[in-house]
Amino acid sequence: MDPYALKTLNAERRARRAAILVTDLGDGRDRVVREGDRVAGELGAAIAKAFRTGNSGSVEAEGRTFFLNAHLPQPRLVVIGAVHISQVLAPMARIAGYPVEIIDPRTAFATPDRFPDIALHAEWPEDVLTRQPLDSYTALAALTHDPKIDDFALRAALDAGCFYVGALGSRKTHAKRVERLLASGATADQIARIHAPIGLDIGAASPAEIAVAVLAQAIHAFRSRGLESKGAVA
Repeated sequence: MDPYALKTLNAERRARRAAILVTDLGDGRDRVVREGDRVAGELGAAIAKAFRTGNSGSVEAEGRTFFLNAHLPQPRLVVIGAVHISQVLAPMARIAGYPVEIIDPRTAFATPDRFPDIALHAEWPEDVLTRQPLDSYTALAALTHDPKIDDFALRAALDAGCFYVGALGSRKTHAKRVERLLASGATADQIARIHAPIGLDIGAASPAEIAVAVLAQAIHAFRSRGLESKGAVA
């Protein structure tokens, strides 16, 4: 591998940004393509698919053969609220391959007994997220129903471009939430990215069913990145 390409690739990986090493198998030359870089034609379509799936492999494009080595950060889930839904959602997400962190300043809820083997922060979201910023490979689920806890995290998720942002609450509750976020400086386009009420509409009633709906919606959001503007899904 070209030393400059290796240096660039390692820098992207350290910053939790996706990149693909594109190698022309005809002449051995390679280059690093960052997520968001414009690449036209058949090769561009193949690269876009690799960014969505994370799958590496050889492709034919423009009469040449390329190997695409995809390097995507592991998607993770940050849950705001150590509530009953979180108790089910956390182990489910881990099984699906999503590392989970739970943030809730209410120490009566955020206890290791209720969340064994889960990264748990009994602190305010502003403290944790300043120390450990969100990014575009993070899903955020706000579940406390408390604006003092949820709102900062939601705004941080929108500003960071998290691939999924969901918030628990009725449409009436969300309407009030929208007013607060607009007043805080969030744009209408940003707020439109919030899934509220949270989760796929499967008629979920129990905490376990809601957790299923939330995880499924987050996975769909991750796998369909880049397809929304084309009117397609994964």
